Amino acid sequence: MGQVDITVNGKIYRIACEDGEEERLGSLAGIVDAHVHELLEQVGNNISDSRLLVMASLLIADELMDLRDSRDETVDEDDADGVGELSPEAEESLAAAIDAVSGRIEALTDQFARSR
Repeated sequence: MGQVDITVNGKIYRIACEDGEEERLGSLAGIVDAHVHELLEQVGNNISDSRLLVMASLLIADELMDLRDSRDETVDEDDADGVGELSPEAEESLAAAIDAVSGRIEALTDQFARSR
């Protein structure tokens, strides 16, 4: 089991992860940190860290939902033409990938909350 130190809003958090996932976790932390700084520019510094994290998580979840909606629209447009329909195997694979990403986000959120 690996560990990585990530920085969000100037604070360092040690997070456990699977071996080899350290770089990816660092990249994910960079995304969260960017959203946190964006929020701080909009709402100012008079906000708790936990509220800030919730707001950043909601922004990231919104982006994920937009991507899913965009994917669904693309599949629907392709269906209208009779081309580009996903096979049942491809749909299963895509659903599993989305579930895995959702699980990772939840796990990271839990780890982040426990490390506070």
